[in-house]
Amino acid sequence: MSLAAFIGVAIAHLLAAISPGPSFVLQIRTAVSEGFRPAAGLALGFGIGAMLWAAAALLGLALLFQIVPPLFVVLKIGGGLFLLWLGVQMWRHASEPLPTALPNQPPRGMWSAIRLGTLAQLANPKPAIFFGAVFVGLVPLTATLGDKAIVLFNILWVEVAWYLITARLFSLPGPRAVYTRAKGWLDRGMGTILGALGVRVALT
Repeated sequence: MSLAAFIGVAIAHLLAAISPGPSFVLQIRTAVSEGFRPAAGLALGFGIGAMLWAAAALLGLALLFQIVPPLFVVLKIGGGLFLLWLGVQMWRHASEPLPTALPNQPPRGMWSAIRLGTLAQLANPKPAIFFGAVFVGLVPLTATLGDKAIVLFNILWVEVAWYLITARLFSLPGPRAVYTRAKGWLDRGMGTILGALGVRVALT
C-alpha cells in the first residue's frame, strides 16, 4: 500500500469517528457525568471495537471479492455513496444541539468502562458498513499482511486518540460551551470533506 492510501484510510476513519453517533453520545454523557477516567476507559473500548470491525472487514471482503469479482465494483460504488450520505447527514444535523448529559452518577471502574465501550462499538452496525466502504476503495486486494496490520493499528490509535480528546474536553465546562457555539460550521466542514472522500471512493 502507498503512503497516500494509509493516510486516506486514517483520515476517513477519523472523520467518521468524529461524526456524531451512539459512541459520541455515550462518551459525552460519561465524561460530563462521571469524569475523565471512566471516559478514557470508554475510549479504549471504542478503539478495540473499531479494530475488531476493521479486522472482520479485511478478512471477509478479500476472500469474497476473489470469489465474486463484480461485487468489488458494486460495493465500491455503494460504499462511496454511503460516505457521501454520511457527509450530507452531518450537514443536515449541524444545527442540532449536543446531546444532553445525564445527571451525575457514581463513576464506573476502568475495566467496566472498557468493556462497555467495546460492547457499544460492536453493537453499532455503522463501523461495519463504514470499514467495508473505505477498504473497498482504499485498501487494494494485493495489500500484504503487514499493510493490513498497519491499517488495523491506525484504526485503533485514531479511534482511541479522538475519544481521549473528547473525554478530556467534555470533562471540563469551558470547551463544551465553545464546541456548542461552533458546532454548526465545524460539522459542515467535516461533512464536506467526508462527502468528497465518498466521491473519490466511488469513482476511483
